[in-house]
Amino acid sequence: MQTDIVISGFGGQGVLFAGQVLAYAAMDTGLNVTWIPSYGPEMRGGTANCTVIISNEEIGAPLVKHPMAVIALNLPSLDKYEPIASVGGVMVVNSSLVNRDIQRKDLNGIGIPVNEIAERLGDRRLANMVAIGALLGGLGRWKPGFPVPSLEAVIQALKNHLPERHQKLIPANVQALHQGMAFVLELPVA
Repeated sequence: MQTDIVISGFGGQGVLFAGQVLAYAAMDTGLNVTWIPSYGPEMRGGTANCTVIISNEEIGAPLVKHPMAVIALNLPSLDKYEPIASVGGVMVVNSSLVNRDIQRKDLNGIGIPVNEIAERLGDRRLANMVAIGALLGGLGRWKPGFPVPSLEAVIQALKNHLPERHQKLIPANVQALHQGMAFVLELPVA
């Protein structure tokens, strides 16, 4: 089995870093993983996305047509990935920047104000980790049994792979991950 994840937003939102953290966490726990970044030439402010595939078997190809999970940090990302997400998939949407609901009823949608949560934690750059926490919570809730690193594995990946100069940021990132997951776990069961 494999878990296909697309993380998408504007350049500067930490999209690629969020994907790297998931990839490292999966790799460090013995899972097979691919991570492919994609961004426009404008970088900060332009579009950016990455695809992460996590599997307990060999991965045949690093491309995904219908991702099981999507993090859409802005409206263009939601518009692009909502139509192609797999039926029954998990879609985390940044309701801070997206002014519409998920239209598809065959998705498990999570509208979460990641920007507001990050700002409450004291740093808007934590929005990507809030979204990762929400994604992990959503995958655990709606896709149990699929290969996904645990929250603890993601935290350990931050500790293991962040450069020394950024180690001081780990407690805030851990808090953001917990806030994102807590938001999903507090959602009513449908």
